[in-house]
Amino acid sequence: MIDRYDPQAIEKKWQDRWAADKLYHVPDESPKPKWYALTMFPYTSGDLHIGHWYAMAPSDVYARYKRMQGFNVLHPMGFDAFGFPAENAAIKRGIHPHTWTEKNIENMRRQLKTMGCCYDWDREVVTSRPDYYKWTEWFFLKLYEAGLAYRAKAPVNWCPSCQAVLANEQVIGGGECWRCDTQVVRKDLVQWFFRITRYADELMQHDGLDWPERIKIMQRNWVGRSEGAEIDFKLEIPGVEEKKIRVFTTRPDTVYGVTFMVLAPEHPLVEKITSPAQKAAVEAYVDKARRLTEIDRLSTEREKDGVFTGAYVMNQLNGEPVPVWIADYVIWSYGTGAVMAVPAHDERDFAFAQKYKLPVRVVISPPGYEGGPIEAAYIGEGLMRNSAQFNGKSNTEAFGGIIDWMESQNFGKRAISYKLRDWLISRQRYWGAPIPIIHCDRCGIVPVPEQDLPVLLPEDAEFKPTGESPLKYVESFVNTTCPKCGGPARRETDTMDTFMCSSWYFLRYCSPRDAAQAFDPEKTKYWMPVDIYTGGADHAVMHLFYSRFFTMALRDMGRLPFGEPFKRLFNQGVITSQHQKMSKSKGNVVNPDKYVGELGADTVRAYLMFVGPWELGGDWNDSGIGGMSRWFNRVWKLALEEYAPGGIDGAAEAELVRKTHQVIRKVNLDLDKLQFNTMLAALMEFTNYLAPVKESGKVSAEVWTRAVECLVLLLAPTAPHLAEELWQLMGNPYSVHNQSFPIWDEALTVEPEVTLVVQINGKVRARFQVPASITECQATDLALSNERVKEFIAGKAIRSVVYVPGKLINVVV
Repeated sequence: MIDRYDPQAIEKKWQDRWAADKLYHVPDESPKPKWYALTMFPYTSGDLHIGHWYAMAPSDVYARYKRMQGFNVLHPMGFDAFGFPAENAAIKRGIHPHTWTEKNIENMRRQLKTMGCCYDWDREVVTSRPDYYKWTEWFFLKLYEAGLAYRAKAPVNWCPSCQAVLANEQVIGGGECWRCDTQVVRKDLVQWFFRITRYADELMQHDGLDWPERIKIMQRNWVGRSEGAEIDFKLEIPGVEEKKIRVFTTRPDTVYGVTFMVLAPEHPLVEKITSPAQKAAVEAYVDKARRLTEIDRLSTEREKDGVFTGAYVMNQLNGEPVPVWIADYVIWSYGTGAVMAVPAHDERDFAFAQKYKLPVRVVISPPGYEGGPIEAAYIGEGLMRNSAQFNGKSNTEAFGGIIDWMESQNFGKRAISYKLRDWLISRQRYWGAPIPIIHCDRCGIVPVPEQDLPVLLPEDAEFKPTGESPLKYVESFVNTTCPKCGGPARRETDTMDTFMCSSWYFLRYCSPRDAAQAFDPEKTKYWMPVDIYTGGADHAVMHLFYSRFFTMALRDMGRLPFGEPFKRLFNQGVITSQHQKMSKSKGNVVNPDKYVGELGADTVRAYLMFVGPWELGGDWNDSGIGGMSRWFNRVWKLALEEYAPGGIDGAAEAELVRKTHQVIRKVNLDLDKLQFNTMLAALMEFTNYLAPVKESGKVSAEVWTRAVECLVLLLAPTAPHLAEELWQLMGNPYSVHNQSFPIWDEALTVEPEVTLVVQINGKVRARFQVPASITECQATDLALSNERVKEFIAGKAIRSVVYVPGKLINVVV
């Protein structure tokens, strides 16, 4: 026997052997059923910290488990390699983003390999390499052809630190950049968008998906579907071409109570309708509003303010003039950028009306209302008043009736509105996939022909913190020839949001070396959809949202036979350090390399899974990691020290068989539910049970060996190196990871029965057989429900119940 478990001696050996033998090579054709187990790939930040391990090690355990169950498992890995940090590093360090990124990939790949995961490295994808981003560009062209990509001027979220545009989903908290926490500001730019809003209704549906309910709710809330009506208010101002202002409202039952209208400061009509007397005040207010983020503007804690434009519209239901104000709590890109204000029945409008002494007209009667002023907005149900022919009806009945009336008069109609806005994909950066568009003075916007892809990033760009794409200043890149007319033209210099790259990478893993197409339809048909996708919940309205949009769009183009990419989603928790998210800037990153060097990768893997439920996460604390290493040493000794059977005891053998099948059942059921901590606890308990059995020698060598082999097989997904070494040293064929995962016989898990005696006031009244493992609560329930016992306690008060485990219950009445 080798005296001591030495992870440093065995882990590198087995990693090299697995790689040389291509043990984890994944065939695209197999008689086995397929299983696609995907973990969100890491950004190329330079180092894997313990949080990465927390995301990846348990998912690898599950993939290995499915592999040993007989599935053809695809469990790939790659790198999300475009983005701000690489370009910022180029500016700061004077190094090219490609050089910085590739160096980081090399280091992170090394770290991933030390983890011992069952990745097929032949399927690795790197999103910043031309063989990948060629197809990212191709996807842009397909979306453009389908009418899902367009260019428009719009107010955008601008991060002064990153010097780049952010999608709405990338503005977090109180209006900070999701990457650097800098306060975001608003800026007008011509940008490229994807029409994700076309899929708003479908993105709210999650039928047939095994996803966490909180993710479904987050996505539905992000779409923000509202049913109501669009209403036209008549506009008559000399010299203004527009003759109406359209609003969307979810409360058409309150339209007779409109006493003012509010436009977003960015609304294009503001400049046209503002009176000369109000011009200076309106311009000053618009300038102030542009310096605020949408988060600030929509905050419920901030007092609402505004400015009167001097203009009026007419409420066509009652013919009344309605003053038009601007206020920054109305957002141009939400709905129509205009809202009708009903202060009597909306809390925000009521506060605004009180502040500026605007009329408040009650059109839905609060309980007991007899007329006169109200102290607060009433948002409940009631009877209609001040509403012409709808007076006296319930507001719920008037809801549809008022819409019908407006539709008959052609100044309103039923409508649905969404909070969701189109996905802004333009980035004024270098390190991203180029947008394959050419601008020609004669032909306009011209897509790059497919045969000319990829549009390569130039290597000679200069990186300066100007807020403009470095590509603008590379003449050899910008100046080109129009594919249509052959005349001089200019390339688009914006690059794509990096979420574009991760919106389809799961498809590329199916055929990563295909040079002729983004993905092979037959291989994708075999592997997709992903059976289980694991990663952080923070991607609910970014990556997960965009990936679903991509898949739905490809389905509608006839390129995929399904519309959802991920069948099951599991969100692991977050491992923090010093109770904060790990960050280099905070100096609290925990590097796993140190622990791997001292205790081995298997110990780190197992310890991370043992600290608690995977979905909860927690703060990193290494105080117990040595205990995991000691357990592995006990397993080592149990498996390899010579076993010397003595006098064989049939009962002892039966108990060992029963305990073995019980732990097999427990481990299988826990792994199916991704409950790694309780799975490991069961294996530790089984190890503790085996030690005295070995000392006693009361079981045959055959039964003992079978139990220990089961322990090693059950441990193999969690501690792949240790299990491989033990399996070989025990004289078994290579490899333990090609063996079948143990399955249990339910009949062999059943505990033996014992006779339970029931006494009432000390006298025996009943006996019956029960499982030896019965609990006190179960035994008491059985005793009190026994028909003979019921005869002796009927009409009497039970004072106490005394239980002697597995033997006796005495009921005192």
